[in-house]
Amino acid sequence: LTHLDGARIFNAAIATGISARELAEPFDSVTFCLSKGLCAPVGSLICGSQVFIERVRRVRKQLGGGMRQAGVLAAAGIVALETMIDRLAEDHARAKRLAQKLQDAPGLVIEPGSPATNMIFAQLESGSPVTTQKVCEALRQRGVLVGAIEPHRFRIVVHYWIDDQAVETTARAFHEVLKELYS
Repeated sequence: LTHLDGARIFNAAIATGISARELAEPFDSVTFCLSKGLCAPVGSLICGSQVFIERVRRVRKQLGGGMRQAGVLAAAGIVALETMIDRLAEDHARAKRLAQKLQDAPGLVIEPGSPATNMIFAQLESGSPVTTQKVCEALRQRGVLVGAIEPHRFRIVVHYWIDDQAVETTARAFHEVLKELYS
């Protein structure tokens, strides 16, 4: 059996113009998250053939998984699937705008091809005495949360709650922090 971890399959679908169904078609099963990007409060789905899903249900019961009275959460998931997928393009556009604004930030290099979706991958210049931890802490003090994924590498995620003003604030904060740390 082949499985697709489709945590961000809808971002991939929007970015490529290939439907989530087509992306998942070569696989026997796929899981995807309703909260990453789609803004449901919680939830993931596993999809596959009827035989596969029956087996999954059996294993879930054996392991004690399951929830009672989950209809409210299911309703939020349905709303997310029906209304939030197409708006992911807004996140992608904002990520591109932010990446453009960060191009000339001191000591920061936007990785080639980034962003392809709503994630910007960037790194500090080679040999930099500054670490992402220092940058992330200074950004956090300015209300900007960014992930350090290596000592000199960042992952910046744009999502539903990041509006145009937040893009401006983030770009300004990066410029200020890097200017301070490199001076």
